[in-house]
Amino acid sequence: MKKLEGGMNMSEVLVNIVRGKNIEGCHHGDLVVVNNEGKILKKVGNENRFTFWRSCAKPFQLLPLVENGGIEKYDLQEKELAAMASSHGGEKEHVQVIGGILEKIGCEEDDLDCGFAPPIYSKAVEETLRKGEDYRKLQNNCSGKHAGMLALAKLLGYPIHNYIDADHPLQKLMLETVAQCVEVPKDEISVARDGCGVPVFGFPIKNMALAYAKLTVPEKSFTGKRTQAARIILEAMTKYPFHVAGSERLDTEIMKVTQGRIVAKLGAEAVYNIGVKDEGIGICFKIDDGSYRALDPVAIRILKKMGLLSQEELSQLEYHYRPLLKNHRQEIIGYLEAIF
Repeated sequence: MKKLEGGMNMSEVLVNIVRGKNIEGCHHGDLVVVNNEGKILKKVGNENRFTFWRSCAKPFQLLPLVENGGIEKYDLQEKELAAMASSHGGEKEHVQVIGGILEKIGCEEDDLDCGFAPPIYSKAVEETLRKGEDYRKLQNNCSGKHAGMLALAKLLGYPIHNYIDADHPLQKLMLETVAQCVEVPKDEISVARDGCGVPVFGFPIKNMALAYAKLTVPEKSFTGKRTQAARIILEAMTKYPFHVAGSERLDTEIMKVTQGRIVAKLGAEAVYNIGVKDEGIGICFKIDDGSYRALDPVAIRILKKMGLLSQEELSQLEYHYRPLLKNHRQEIIGYLEAIF
């Protein structure tokens, strides 16, 4: 049998699951912190750990639209750019913003090829069910990215039919852009299919961290139109954190509490990226078992260890740092604790 690419060699315990006074289980993973020149500042586990970038790639997939004049062509606003880089919760405000983008570019909801999906935000699910409505493509957490891809296809004169296919010129441009930003040759990037249908890119987590480090200091990391485009996307995400994720979401809370000093982005299967604006610091970690519950304590722990949060910010993010575990009676029976 052919050996599969990737694997979890050298992963370490990042989070303990504590019930009462005993460790009941744990989450393994790998973490790396780099600067915009690729120097490793800290690591736990394997910095060369392979995984797919999933939705953490979205800010970089948005670059070609901004570089090619999409903002001016379609009169795009900052919150719309944030939504196009988002994994949003499917809340009413998200649906409205992305619907507005489609109207601006002359497309309809049916043109989105992301598929139907329940909202990430549980209260949005409850509201949809209460109204007896079907889930919409606009509620799919990747609908913003797809709206951005449709906008870029129309801007460059590409057909919108089958825009999600790997051999479509739009997706070839996505691969080329990502390869440049992460500094991995495109023929060395593994390409598979994401949950929303588009190609997804796999390579080491240290290169994912590098891309976010570069995003935080675009004037030192990119040249030409990319410099300004990266700054515009960074500012949009940190200025409108709700549109990047939504209510009760770690990404939004980190950016909101730090007043946009830190950019944060979730990816499926528990890959996570953080960047410190104007500091040239990028962080990436991957939880082996794909458990989202492990993300919060790891994210806050590494920011604390790196001295990137004030005491006031830490206090506001406390419930993410040591999440409590409750039973069906809402009794506290344990907690999650990052241990690196």
